Amino acid sequence: MTPVELSRSVLHAVRCAVDDGQLSVVVPSRVVVGRPGPGGCGDYATNVALQLARPAGQPPLRVAALLRGYLAREAGVTDVEITGPGFLNITLDRAATSTALVRRILREGLRYGHTGTVAGQVFVLCVPYEVRAEVLADVLARMVGSQGGRVEVEHGGVEHGGVVNLRPAAAPEDPAFLGPDAARWALLHPAPHDRPRITADHLVQRESNPLFRIRYAHARTRAVSRNAADLGFTTTGPETDVEAADTPDITNTPDTPEAPDAPDTPGAPQLLALLADHPRVLATAVALPHADAQAAPSRLTRHLLALADATLVLLPAVLPRGDEKPSAAHRSRLALAEAAGTVLAGGLSLLGIDAPDHL
Repeated sequence: MTPVELSRSVLHAVRCAVDDGQLSVVVPSRVVVGRPGPGGCGDYATNVALQLARPAGQPPLRVAALLRGYLAREAGVTDVEITGPGFLNITLDRAATSTALVRRILREGLRYGHTGTVAGQVFVLCVPYEVRAEVLADVLARMVGSQGGRVEVEHGGVEHGGVVNLRPAAAPEDPAFLGPDAARWALLHPAPHDRPRITADHLVQRESNPLFRIRYAHARTRAVSRNAADLGFTTTGPETDVEAADTPDITNTPDTPEAPDAPDTPGAPQLLALLADHPRVLATAVALPHADAQAAPSRLTRHLLALADATLVLLPAVLPRGDEKPSAAHRSRLALAEAAGTVLAGGLSLLGIDAPDHL
């Protein structure tokens, strides 16, 4: 379950409480779900009870206690605790939610995280004739498009109501010598107010180069898929030439990879959390005209970098070692690695950057 999906579950719980006459409020259009703060617990927390207390005419703790019962019934929720003045702390069924998340990513492919939340809406960006502003506008258009909206770009002219003024710190020089992919990265990775660094460091093929790490992680996920197929096992089909008499049956559910053994596999918990957060990162672009939304491309680059680093930690555990036979655990890790590679490729595509299968 992603934070976006959990937010919908919280809203459903509020709606049920209202429909049952237990709460007299207007159901909000959205609620914020995030990591628990100091003193919190569980996987996620929300302040919806504090948000609704005043319009409901009830103390926040009473509203929280009421919503707790409804929220505990939601699919994938295993526990709800109340902390502080009325925060709801939510614990998820990690095995079920991890399985569902990986299945969803493999099913949706490069469109994972794409929605229709702003379908039909048009955002107008006013940008100068400057290379960095042009690239940022292009990526914002791609990200808004992933949420169903559309961006129109105006150059120069007089700004007027409803137009978003996009004025990032200009590039100190033309980045064309870096090539299209590295040039875009150099312009997108820094926050809009930070001056981009245009140097040949963006071309270095080593771990010190963030773009290389992301593309390398993606290429490695493709490599482990090829190597797994050579060993006779995949995430979605029956294995061949594998003696599995004393290993768990991994062919009985060919289209449904099992839950990654997150507690035992290095990198898996962090990777699952980052994969679940991907739709939220994409959705930050639709908050235009707020200035924070203009940092959505930079935010996406940092998200992909964290995702790549967690993927590289996981990958050594994906394939069997030595005489070890492929097991259900290997199959689930392979599914998680393929999901990570898919999200990395999709994210790079929104940045307008190529994601090669071989490096």
